[in-house]
Amino acid sequence: MSHDSLQSLKKSLIEQLTYIDENRQELLDLYLTTIDRKNKDFQFFERYATALKEYLLTIDNTASSMLTKVFIGSQVSVLYEDDNEVDHYTICFPGETDPDKGYISFHSPVGSQLLYRCLGEKMVLITPNGETSVVIKDINYFNGYHF
Repeated sequence: MSHDSLQSLKKSLIEQLTYIDENRQELLDLYLTTIDRKNKDFQFFERYATALKEYLLTIDNTASSMLTKVFIGSQVSVLYEDDNEVDHYTICFPGETDPDKGYISFHSPVGSQLLYRCLGEKMVLITPNGETSVVIKDINYFNGYHF
């Protein structure tokens, strides 16, 4: 990752933290109204901001630094091991979903399972069609993502 790309990534992640901080109640209200009662997590944004801050502390200024964990705004390439097919998802806030373009909410069935996952991680992804083994093949931060 080039120095400029790294700085752009850091800037975007810091902007995301600021956006969450400034819009926390609105985001929490939207989040809580779009998920069922048993899965409500009133501390989601606090934990998410903490994870994002911890990740920012691990990024150094070398060219080898890259996005290695899935956060909101990440473009994720997922390899389905059974059929060797790759799907690409951009994890977004609920109001920005567009399944036809691969934009999925961070709390959708697939998005919530991908959030916080690491590059190269193998996992069992539970979808409406059943369980399938996948590998996180690539994670990029979508530079066009705006809050």
